[in-house]
Amino acid sequence: MTEFDLSTREGRWKHFGSVDPIEGTKPTIKEKMKDLQSTHKNFLFEIEEVGIKNLVYPVLIDRFQTAGTFSFSTSLKLDEKGINMSRILESVEKHYNNGIELDFTALYQVLQSLQKSMNQNDAGVDVSGKWFFDRISPVTNIKAVGHADVTYGLAIDKHSVTRKELTVEAAVTTLCPCSKEISEYSAHNQRGIVTVKAYMNKDKELIDDYKEKILDAMEANASSILYPILKRPDEKSVTERAYENPRFVEDLIRLIAADLVELDWIDGFDIECRNEESIHQHDAFAKLKYRK
Repeated sequence: MTEFDLSTREGRWKHFGSVDPIEGTKPTIKEKMKDLQSTHKNFLFEIEEVGIKNLVYPVLIDRFQTAGTFSFSTSLKLDEKGINMSRILESVEKHYNNGIELDFTALYQVLQSLQKSMNQNDAGVDVSGKWFFDRISPVTNIKAVGHADVTYGLAIDKHSVTRKELTVEAAVTTLCPCSKEISEYSAHNQRGIVTVKAYMNKDKELIDDYKEKILDAMEANASSILYPILKRPDEKSVTERAYENPRFVEDLIRLIAADLVELDWIDGFDIECRNEESIHQHDAFAKLKYRK
């Protein structure tokens, strides 16, 4: 049995089974390596989307840096075998500055770089991240950091935008109208998860606080908003407001829709509210879709 010098890292590696590399015959210089992805012949079908998913990269949402989870795609012509996926990351790096700005303008620029590097007409991105913002308690006015989840969706064909979407997910309080009506004391309430997917008008310029407008429609129409910090006067205000504004999931999505339909920079929306029912073993939910 071969004895190895266990005082060295290399010796310990070989002791545990590592072997020396073989004398290879294939090229090691990039220019001499075969590029299978760039093969051109009839590959039967065009591909609408090909790319990468679950790419985690730093993003900037307003003034906070957070982690974004990206999906990037491009199209592929009938006579092309594949894409060079490393070029997707290279396109992202061109626009990286302590994070990728998470807004439609910055994402459009990333997609244009992707189009150029891939030599394709189509490119698309979906990216999700945690949106942080200041949240003030309702009575004592104590500032803390609140949060919601946002997902941007954008696709382009040459220079034209073909898809422009924003999804916001936030938690609220819902108090049951039926429970309030039939009970001698109080009513059951719970956390509701509201999701709004807004289809943006591709031709209209967005207002600066478009995220805040959508979030306001989701939260203001609920029984109550959630807060990071509540002192006793705040808690009294929040619970009483919830009791004064009971909401079924059906009520909530209709009220949200009534606010969103007034926004001329939105072409349509999908809304879902899911209540984590506090007195049942199941959740309650409602969905609504609207297109102008």
